[in-house]
Amino acid sequence: HLQFLLKQRLWGVSFVTLALARSRFPICAVCWPSLSKHLSVTGSRLPAGIPAWERVRTRSNVQPAGMVTYRVTVATGTSDYAGTNNRIYVTLVGERGASKKTLLDKWLLNDLESGSVQEYDVESERDLGHVWWVQLDKEKFLVEDNWFCRYLKVETPSGSSLVFPCYRWLCKNEAVCVREGPAKRPYDDTLPAFQSHRQKELQERQKLYRWKVWKHGVSKCIDAESQDDLHPDVKFDNDKRSDYENSLHLALGELFLKKFVNMFGNSWDSLESFQKIFWRVKSQIGIYVVKHWKEDWFFGYQFKNGCNPCLIERCGAIPKKFPVTDAMVGRFLGGSSLDREIKKGNIYMVDYQILDGAVGNVIKGKQQYVAAPMCLLFQDPQNKLMPIAIQLRQVPGPDNPIFLPTDAENVWLLAKMWVRSSDFQLHQIGFHLCATHMIGEVFCIATLRQLPAIHPVFKLLTPHTRYTLELNTRGRTELVGESGVIARAMATGGEGLGAVAQRASQSFTYKSLCLPDNLQARGVLDLKEYFYKDDGLLIWSAISRYVERIMGLYYKSDREVLEDLELQAWLKDVNQEGFAELPRIDMPTSFHSREQLFKFLTMVIFT
Repeated sequence: HLQFLLKQRLWGVSFVTLALARSRFPICAVCWPSLSKHLSVTGSRLPAGIPAWERVRTRSNVQPAGMVTYRVTVATGTSDYAGTNNRIYVTLVGERGASKKTLLDKWLLNDLESGSVQEYDVESERDLGHVWWVQLDKEKFLVEDNWFCRYLKVETPSGSSLVFPCYRWLCKNEAVCVREGPAKRPYDDTLPAFQSHRQKELQERQKLYRWKVWKHGVSKCIDAESQDDLHPDVKFDNDKRSDYENSLHLALGELFLKKFVNMFGNSWDSLESFQKIFWRVKSQIGIYVVKHWKEDWFFGYQFKNGCNPCLIERCGAIPKKFPVTDAMVGRFLGGSSLDREIKKGNIYMVDYQILDGAVGNVIKGKQQYVAAPMCLLFQDPQNKLMPIAIQLRQVPGPDNPIFLPTDAENVWLLAKMWVRSSDFQLHQIGFHLCATHMIGEVFCIATLRQLPAIHPVFKLLTPHTRYTLELNTRGRTELVGESGVIARAMATGGEGLGAVAQRASQSFTYKSLCLPDNLQARGVLDLKEYFYKDDGLLIWSAISRYVERIMGLYYKSDREVLEDLELQAWLKDVNQEGFAELPRIDMPTSFHSREQLFKFLTMVIFT
C-alpha cells in the first residue's frame, strides 16, 4: 500500500515522498530490485530518522535540473461554438526569456470546449521572472475551427497568480499576445518590448478596421459591405446572432400569416382596424395611446416623453417664417398674450426645417410626401403642453395656412398627424440613425484603431461599443439600404434619406451631444414633466461620476492627459477621419485637462 504524503519543491526539482506501510505491504528482497527500476532513490537531504528507501522519486516525473513548471488556467468562451478542435499552443514570455511552446492537450480529455476552464502545466528551462504576456498560437487541424478565449491565469513557481484577460477570437493560423490585466498608459510601458507590442497590436488593428464614406455629409463608418466582412471580435456571438435572427424570422413569419388572414377582409378605414395585426402585442401603454392619441394634451406630451424628445425648444421670439399673432392664439393662452408668455418661458416650439425640400419616396408606384412643419406649444398652469398653432411648410404664404385648435376637428387632427409623421421621419433618420448609431460607430472604430487593449480608455469603452459594428453594418443593408425596410415603408426612404441624413448630421455639434449643454441650449431645463430631461440628467451624472472615479486612477494631473500620445491619436482619428465630413461639429482637437477628457468620455458612453 502506497500513500502519497507530501509533494514539495527543492532547488527546482519536484519530489514525491512515499510512505511504505510495511506492516501491510512488506517489501522483500525479491521485489525491491524490480521496484527500483521505476523509482530512483533520493537519499540526500532527507529528514533525520526516515530511511532512504522510504523517500523516492518516480522517473516519469523527473525534470532536468533547472526546469520550472508554471500552472496555466485557460477559460474558453461560454457561447455556442466558442470551443475548438484545432491545436492551441501557449508560450509564456517573461523578462528572462520564454517557456516551451506547449500544446493544450490532455490525454483522453476533450480540451477547450465551450465554457470549459482547464489547467495545464507549462515548463520552462529557467525562471522567467515577471511574466510579460501569454502568447497563444492556433493551428488548423483538419478543418478551420475558431476559438474564443476568455482569460488565462498563470500560477508561478513562487506562488503568485497573474490574470491575463483575452476576450477575443483566434482565427485561422493566428498568434495572439495577451498582456496582464492591469491597464497601462503608453508612458507606463518603458521597456522597448512593451512599446513594440503596443505598436504591433495597433498596426494589425488598423489593417482590420478601416474607415469608409457611407454617404457624403455624414460621419464615416466601418469598411464592410456586410457582417461577413467583419472580424469575429466585433461580430455578434453565436447566442446573440441566434436570438437576433430567430426573432426576425418569427416576426416575419407572423406578419406573413396576418397578411394571409386579412387579405380577404375589408380595407382598413380606422385606427381600430390596426388591431387586426396586433395579436400578441398587448401593453397598457399601447392601449392608453389608442384611447388618447387624438387629444391635444397628449399630442404635446409626446414632444417631452415620446419617441423623439430631442427637438422641442423654448421659444424666445416668434420667427418671421411662422407669423403667429395674438389674434390667432390669444384665446388659448388663458387671457394672456404671446409676448407675456414668452417672457415667462411658457411658449415652446418644434421646427422640422431639416426635412424642408426632402424628396418623397415612391412606394408601390405611389408618390409619398414629406412635410417640414412648425408647431407652437403653450405650457399651461396645469403643466400640460398644449399645441396652439401648426404650419406645415417653412415659407409662409396664402397656400401655407396656419392651423389652429379652433379649426374643424378633422382639419386640426390632420395637421397634427402631419407633424407626428414628420417627427417620426426626423427621429428615425436624424436622431436615431445618425446621432446615435453613426456617431457611436465613429468612437468604436477609433478606439479599435488607436488604443491597444491594455490602455485604460480601451478597457473603459469596450463594454459600451460591443456589437456596434455588426449592428450598424446590418442596419445599412437591412434597414436603410436600397431594398431595406426604410426604402420600402417610409416617406423619407429612397432618394430623400441621404438628404435628411446629411442635413441632420451637419446640424450636430459637440455641445448638442452633451446632454446638459443640449438641454441648456434648447432652454428646456425648466420644462415641467419632461422626464427625458430628468432621467437623462441622472444617467449623465452617474456616467460622469463613474468615468471620473475610474479614469482618475490613471490620470492624476492634466499633464498626464496631455502626454498620453495614444489618447491624443484617438481623438485625432475621431476628428480627421470619423467626422471629416462634419466640419461644424466643433469637437475638441486635443485633450489638455482631466476635466475635458472626463466630459468627452461621458459623452461617448452616453451616446
